[in-house]
Order: sequence, then structure tokens, then C-alpha cells
Amino acid sequence: MKRFAYILLSMAALLALGACAGRNTSREKLLPNVSGKAGEIIVVIDKDSWEGAPGTALRTFLSGDCPYLAQREPLFNLANVPPGNFGNMFKVHRNIILLDINPQGTEEKVTWLKNEWARPQSVARISAFDREGAANLIAQEGRNLVEFFEQAERDRIIANARLYENTGLRPAVEELTGGILHVPSGYKLKSKRDGFVWIADEKQYTNQAILIYTYPVPEGDPFTMENLISKRNEIMKENVPGQFENTYMTTSLAIAPTVTSLRYRGRDFMQTRGFWEVYNDFMGGPFVSHAFYSRKGDRIIVLEAFVYAPKYDKRQYLRQVESILYSFEWAEEKKSE
Repeated sequence: MKRFAYILLSMAALLALGACAGRNTSREKLLPNVSGKAGEIIVVIDKDSWEGAPGTALRTFLSGDCPYLAQREPLFNLANVPPGNFGNMFKVHRNIILLDINPQGTEEKVTWLKNEWARPQSVARISAFDREGAANLIAQEGRNLVEFFEQAERDRIIANARLYENTGLRPAVEELTGGILHVPSGYKLKSKRDGFVWIADEKQYTNQAILIYTYPVPEGDPFTMENLISKRNEIMKENVPGQFENTYMTTSLAIAPTVTSLRYRGRDFMQTRGFWEVYNDFMGGPFVSHAFYSRKGDRIIVLEAFVYAPKYDKRQYLRQVESILYSFEWAEEKKSE
């Protein structure tokens, strides 16, 4: 009887957990879609804190200049909403920061929340005892705040790309890399050569493009800045011509590129950020690339995104095409799902 009672209790517990999971799933399905512009964050904070140290700390990290753009543009646009005005209209915003200052609180921490009032929504709740503590906590967690909202924007773009994917581009990418990029409609195959693929969404005044190339692993460290840029310039000169004779894409050295080691969803790669220009011409813009070993380890694969939009702000154009790079997955893993 005791064993039978234990089994009944265990089954009841499992059913309860399943019901909770079901309720959470059902709850998210019932949530409204998020509102607000891409790259915008609502900051729910009182006026004194917004104009004081906590607000300054938030602006330092989240409103700093987006790197490698010709004109100054912030990483995010911040909009202050006083706590008393934080009603239903603002609760469905895509990105929210809540500052909770409570001297009787139990802990100073940042809580990361998803789909609190809408979906797909990202909310960071900053809990502190006072304004000084809040500012210190923001300083400690500043990079995490940036990455949290960068990832939120990236995930939305990838989800949209998957929903409206141009699957006709998959064969060219898979043949070259053994992997898949989820590229949305609007992009077309511009060029395909031995070891090189060029995919672009070209409009009258904007050009968002993805360059994919591979090459044998060189001697020494293939991921130093010197080696990555040298190989990039070599491949760009051969495959990305300019509009006129003796013009081609290269890397601007007026603003030194940066190389960073990253790990994203189990995949290691070297990220390069820099500014491209056209040799013997006056065109230029930002680029970002991911370089990593092929599945067999005998080649280097580079996925590169670049933007040309001389008439417009470029932050969102770059964020859109850069996010596509993060959608890369090995084809064999995709097929085994």
C-alpha cells in the first residue's frame, strides 16, 4: 500500500509539473506581440535616478557609439518612462529595463526575464537598496545588459529570417561550407565561384550583403588579425570588384579592425569588426565576419556581412545582416533534429 501510495504521489507530482509547463506554454501563446522600434529600450526609472548615477551608468553602456559606423549612432535608443506611467501601453514593449530601488530589499541583483507581458520580449529587472548600489550594479553588469538586449534583437531577426527564408540559397551555402544560413527573402545569389559565394539584398540606396569564402588552413595561427585581414584583402580583390576599372573592396586601415574570440551555441569562432572601402574609389561602410574551422578542420570558413547605405543610418541595417551570420548551423546537425 505504501509503495502504491508513493507511485500515486509521484504521478500526481508529474502531472502537476506537466500542467504548470502547459499553463506556461499556453500563457505565452496568449500574450500579445511586442511593440516598439528595433533597437529601442524602455527604461522604467524615476526622474532623479534617470538624471543621476544609475541613468548615467545605463547610458554609458547602452547608448555608447555603435562601432565602425561612418556617423555616430548609439547601440540602443533609450526612452525613459517614470514608474507611475508604466501602464499596459509600455508593458508590451520589446525591450524593458525596470529599476527597483528598495532599502528593505533582500538582495542587489539583475533578474533576466523573457516574455513577461508580451512576446518575444526581454526584460531586465535591476534591484538595489539605493541609487549608489544601482549604479554600481549596472557598472558590474553593463556588458551583460548589452549582450542580453543584443541577443534579444538578434533572436527576433533570426526568427523572422526562418519564417520568410529564401531556401533556394541553401544549396550554394551548404556546398561551400557544409552548413546552413537562414537568409530571408529579398536576398539573391549575386556570385558563386570556386571557394566563394556572394549573397545580397540590393535596393536603390542600400546594399546588405553576405560574403562566404573558404581557404586551406595556413601555417601558424590562422586567426591573428594580420592573417585574417591579409586573407580577406586577397579574396576581396579577386572576387568583389568596384564599379570602375582597377577598383575593388579592401579593408580600411584608417580605423583599425578588432578581432574577438566568441562562443555561440556551442560553436567557436573569431569575430572581426572593421571598415571596408573600395580601392581607388570613395565607397565604404562597416563589416563584421565570423571565421572558424571547417568540420574536418582542414579549411577556414569565413562568413562576412557588410552594409552600404550612404543616405541612411546604418546600425539597424548592419544588425539585420550580422544576425544572419549567427543563424549558421551545420547541415548534418540540422538534418538530425
